[in-house]
Amino acid sequence: MRKNLVKKLFREGKPIINGWLQIPSSFSAEVMAKQGWDSLTIDMQHGVIDYPNALQMLQAISSTETIPLARVNWNEPGQIMKILDAGCYGVICPMVSNRQQAENFVKACMYPPNGYRSYGPIRGLLYGGSDYPEKADDEILKLAMIETKEALENLDEILSTKGLDGVYIGPADLSLALNEKPGFDRPENTKAFKEILNILAKAKENKLMAGIHNGTPEYAQKMIDKGFNFVTIASDQRLMTSGAKSIIEKFKGHQKFKESKGY
Repeated sequence: MRKNLVKKLFREGKPIINGWLQIPSSFSAEVMAKQGWDSLTIDMQHGVIDYPNALQMLQAISSTETIPLARVNWNEPGQIMKILDAGCYGVICPMVSNRQQAENFVKACMYPPNGYRSYGPIRGLLYGGSDYPEKADDEILKLAMIETKEALENLDEILSTKGLDGVYIGPADLSLALNEKPGFDRPENTKAFKEILNILAKAKENKLMAGIHNGTPEYAQKMIDKGFNFVTIASDQRLMTSGAKSIIEKFKGHQKFKESKGY
């Protein structure tokens, strides 16, 4: 089976630089994949991407060494299994708030006896190889998002879930859970920043991957220096926006619209 580069980099102690896809286009996915990201995540939660879009984007990413991941829109087994069958090599699951939810997520990613994933990797076999069914449980990356107040209260139980590879922090929802304004690149004097460091420390105690979404490369580097293994910087939509704004500013000297604070 094709090896999961993300897991390999983690075992070697090297940071994973992850890109984020929100635009439903196989061409833009291919362009992004050609730039050298370690992995690219197809955002099916807050992006404007449906399953047929995601399938074509996975095919485009497969023309490169970049590892294809997806964030599903909910902890729903059918959706998780279907995107894995399409050849996705890892799932980021939002709003995992307790041990039971974490276990349900992990089991949906794994075949019996380790889980209850239904057999039928229609494109997983094409991308992963003929021995995909025997080795997929080990190669598929499983990251639970920690972004609710309940998740913070149940952090130790979530992190001890068998089969979980790591956690991924959504700073915006985490900030909302702590009664702060949503956003990325949280200042050090915020409650969210304190909890981010606590999640990181707990993940390291459990020898799990720790990932976080960032707004800028500078903040992502700061998070790597703090000990995060997996960092996402902006998204295709935001990169396109900032690039276009930079050009317009050079000619017109102002921004007509404010920069988006979303993914």
